[in-house]
Amino acid sequence: MAVCCDLEVDVNGKETFLLDKKIICSFSGRLSKLFGKSTGAKRNKVIFHDFPGGAENFELMSRFCYNNGKFDINPSNIFLLYSAAQFMEMNNSVSGNCNLLEKTKKSIEEISYWTWPDLLVALKHCQDLQQVATSSGILEKCLDSLVGRLAMTSEASPCASTSSPDSSGFRLSCDTKSTESLKNSFSRATWWFEDLSVLSPNLIEMLIKSMVSRKYNHVIISRFLFYYQKSKFYTASCDEKRKVLEIVIDILYTLDPSSISSKSLFGILRVVLSLNINKSSRNKLESMIGSQIDQATLDNLLIPSPYGTSYLYDVNLVLRFLKAFLHGGGWQLSPMRMKKVASLIDLYIAEVAPDPCLKSSKFLALVVALPDSARDSWDELYHAMDIYLEVHAGLSEEEKIKICCALNYEKLSTEACIQLSQNAKFRSKSTVKALISQQLKLKNLLQGTNDAKLYTDSPCSFIETRAKAKKDEASEQIVLFSERLDISADNENLRTRLQGMQWRVTELEKVCKKMQTQMAKIMKSKESSHSTARSLPRLCS
Repeated sequence: MAVCCDLEVDVNGKETFLLDKKIICSFSGRLSKLFGKSTGAKRNKVIFHDFPGGAENFELMSRFCYNNGKFDINPSNIFLLYSAAQFMEMNNSVSGNCNLLEKTKKSIEEISYWTWPDLLVALKHCQDLQQVATSSGILEKCLDSLVGRLAMTSEASPCASTSSPDSSGFRLSCDTKSTESLKNSFSRATWWFEDLSVLSPNLIEMLIKSMVSRKYNHVIISRFLFYYQKSKFYTASCDEKRKVLEIVIDILYTLDPSSISSKSLFGILRVVLSLNINKSSRNKLESMIGSQIDQATLDNLLIPSPYGTSYLYDVNLVLRFLKAFLHGGGWQLSPMRMKKVASLIDLYIAEVAPDPCLKSSKFLALVVALPDSARDSWDELYHAMDIYLEVHAGLSEEEKIKICCALNYEKLSTEACIQLSQNAKFRSKSTVKALISQQLKLKNLLQGTNDAKLYTDSPCSFIETRAKAKKDEASEQIVLFSERLDISADNENLRTRLQGMQWRVTELEKVCKKMQTQMAKIMKSKESSHSTARSLPRLCS
């Protein structure tokens, strides 16, 4: 029997097929409408510019037609055949029940019986035809089935702990804490990472959204996203890397912040610096890092400045981190977190202070970025200022004054105040402020002793008189010392007086401690006298 080849089909300009027009038209509504009832012997030619799946898929569709609908439809070709059936209009209006569209739909309904490898194969083909698969709802069904399998295995394995993504990360269903059990639990929760890393970024985005909607563990999701980013970077081009990063960052931004590793975020940041990702994704990354900057280290913050700038480290980036930390933390900004960040920033300021190209405005912005309550001591900042003023000796007087005024003298230790009084780089007004600060501390100490005396019911009048006399004497010394203070005195006189004040504070502390010991003994003796049945003579009249 001679084979009739009266139809020539050019598929996407890549390959040409010679077919029997009658056979193809009996299954394809599109070609049937095109040729109508023409039976001429003339060969016709059709050109398809956008046939889904290309020549390979057209060949599969042709085999289905030539075998009269008897064709093996499986996960490896189901999406290709479905897209071809839609394109060629191979529905029941043309070939009745033996049509490709209905057969593929029926096979898709059995997706719950597919194995894990079947789902992966189907998704790989689906990502090449994502637009068709998405509009038809087939892709969504496939992803739902995949996530359902992951959810079942997750429930059967130990749950991940969301308290610390940088820790071992998993709670065991039993009480054992062996290293081997931790390794096994981790592998059970992440066994699918490598399998899904072959999917396209757009498909991963859809997959993660489905996982989040099913309340899948955010720690595992974030770990997978970091794994996916690294695995894709081995062979990806710059544009592909940029797309992967943007999608990964956008997805991470929707997760619980406590489930995301700060260390991994800084790892992504290092990569982002060399790629020009969109501004929105970069802002999201900086916001995530800033919200947990208390988990960062000094090395994390020492990021080189952008190309074209003269200063050594990217100070503007750290300032944006701090802004995100203060504005995004809300009620979670506990004093402990604030102090931890303050300690980190003090180290950072000390590191950038020797940079000769660092502008005074940027240095000052770092100093005042956190509120005063974040620091118990300003000694570290004083030393950083000292280094900065030494390196930047050419600053104007106005710039020096601004830096000196930013220092909180009330939170300087006595040792720091003494050093400041000897420091020629700080103006005399600064040393006076430090001296006055120490005076206030001394007065507060005396006032505290006085308050303690007022609220203590002392049984000894001679001890009361003695304590009052010593405090009055010390108070008079402070007043006299304050009156003798000459604001225009040089630094040497200020240093001497400051040392004198320090000595007085030490002596007063000794006196107060001795008084407290004596009063405690007398109170104890008085209590024991009340507890006896006999009347004892009074110790004091």
